[in-house]
Order: sequence, then C-alpha cells, then structure tokens
Amino acid sequence: MTRVLSFLLLAIAALAMLPRAAAQGTPESTGAEKHLRNVRQLTFGGQNAEAYFSADGTGLIFQSTRDDLKCDQIFTMKLDGSDVHMVSTGKGRTTCSYFYPNGKKILYSSTHLGSAECPPKPDYSRGYVWGIYPSYDIFTANPDGSHLKRLTTTPGYDAEATFSSDGKKIVFTSLRNGDLDIYTMDANGKHVKQVTHELGYDGGPFFSPDGQWIVYRAHHPQPGQETTDYQDLLKQNLIRPTYLELWLMRADGSQKRQITSLGAASFAPSFFPDGKRIIFSSNVGSTGGMGNFELYSVDRDGKNLERITFTDGFDGFPMFSPDGKKLVWVSGRNGKVPHETNIFIADWVP
Repeated sequence: MTRVLSFLLLAIAALAMLPRAAAQGTPESTGAEKHLRNVRQLTFGGQNAEAYFSADGTGLIFQSTRDDLKCDQIFTMKLDGSDVHMVSTGKGRTTCSYFYPNGKKILYSSTHLGSAECPPKPDYSRGYVWGIYPSYDIFTANPDGSHLKRLTTTPGYDAEATFSSDGKKIVFTSLRNGDLDIYTMDANGKHVKQVTHELGYDGGPFFSPDGQWIVYRAHHPQPGQETTDYQDLLKQNLIRPTYLELWLMRADGSQKRQITSLGAASFAPSFFPDGKRIIFSSNVGSTGGMGNFELYSVDRDGKNLERITFTDGFDGFPMFSPDGKKLVWVSGRNGKVPHETNIFIADWVP
C-alpha cells in the first residue's frame, strides 16, 4: 500500500528526479505547515518508508534499508522511535507492512521464497520504471516475526496489502490475472475477490474507517501506443509511474469514480479518521529535474485540495493515528546524505 508499495520505497530517490509538467488545479502555497505541530523525527539514516500505526495507536510498523541491509526489511518501533526491532526474515525484499487490527499479527509482502538475495533493480534503459517483482507474496506473522505464514500462493506479484478496521478483510494488489488489479480477501487469505478490472495499474488501496469504501491510485493507459507501452513493460514485470490519479470505489468494486485530475504522480492515499477527506502525496506542479513531493488533502468528491507540507524534496506515505490526533509520514527533510528518507510524526491541528 498502499500505502506504497513495495516498489515505492525502491523508487523514492528516482521519483524525485523525474521531470514533471505543471498541472492545473495546484493549490496556493502559503509556506506554513499549519496543520502540523511538534514535529518529531523518529528514524535517523537509511531509507525508511511506509510507517503505519497499530490499531491501539502505541506503535508503528515500517520498512527500512539501513545499516548493512541491501534492501528493505520490516521493523516495528514505539511512537518515540525507541524499541526498534526487525520482524521480517532478513531475506529477499519486503514491503507494505501492516498490523492486524487486533494487534496479534502483522502483515507484509516478501520475495524471500523466490530468493534469499535482494531481487535485481529494474533496467532503466527504457526510462524510469518500477519493478513488479513476481516473487512477492503476502505473509502474516506474530508481532515479533515468528510463526510466519503465507497467505497468497498464485504466480505473480501480490503486495500492497492493508486491513479493514474490523479486521475481517484485506485489500491488496495482484498481477495474478495478467493486469495490476485490486483484490479483497478474508483475513485468513480465503474468499479472494477481484474488485477492479480496468486495463492499467490499480494499487495502493486503503479501506475507509467504516470499511465501506476503498481509495487507491491508478493509471489507465489510453488506447494505442500508451496501452502498447504499458503492456510491453508489464510483460517484463515493470511499470512506468509518471502519472497516477486517486480513485474511490465501494468495497465491492462498485461506484468507481476518479477523485483527482492533477496530471502528476499522486499516490499513498489514506483516509482521515472521520472518513470524509483523503490525505496523499503528489508532485503536482513540480517542474525541472527535481520533482517535489508534498502531502495534500482533498474531499472525497475531489474538492477543496489543500497542501499540507512545504519542504523541498520528498514527503509521502501519510497516515493518521486511530484517534486522529497524530500524523506519521516519511520525509527527506533533515537528510544527511542524498536520498535519505526518515519517519516523522506530528500532532495534527484541524
């Protein structure tokens, strides 16, 4: 997740280097992060991403490439950044971790059954692309990483999984039917249902707090050369993430509607605790060689777009605490070396 995705952390550095055309509808910039108070940095060094709250609001689970690790593994920590533990196997590449709502299990995706080594980086000879590693499957484990159990067994990419708040349903992205679509399944991996069928990438899904809606990012290529390029890359387990818009649908896949039309790379959407607005990251309005990703919020009908962060570089993967009092996200601010990304938390000011 979406939520970002497996390949999103892999892409953090390169995303910031993609040229972007200025888009209509960019909100006015005030330069003040008025919704954020008492900003605290929780990690220091490496590439950290996709930090998500436990249901009781006392802990975080995230992915990180740090120290001697060559690619992402899953970690947990307390809200003050202490008590950090690696809870994945240390093998392969992992992504998209999440707590079960009851706190008794964790969920994440990993390539370790395909190989103990990190999968190779994508070939950038065709421009900037993401790798959709076919060895990704979704796993569950105890919070300390023990009793690992595989939930998905179909060939192809399975990742970007998150939970409904009642703990009954998992939503995820899969390539099992030849295209990148969104699926739901029970918490034990049974009763899998495909809920998007449009040609193109549908991913990074998150349930609304009441479990009735799913927000996600998507790119549906136009007929002709754009579709040909998309399908050609997909055969190589690659996707080009230049343009992504936010979409909303019922949990059963009905009533799909596009929320944003920013002409940019918008991703990592999740809901405000009341379910009325969506928070996400986008490089809308960025031009030149260094794209600037910031956090934005928008109503579910696409109105009242508001910029939340005002720091050059990368800000993404936002998530509210269950009580709505805190926001956690990933940022390149305060980085000591190029492409460093750390986890930050702040009090939310409505």
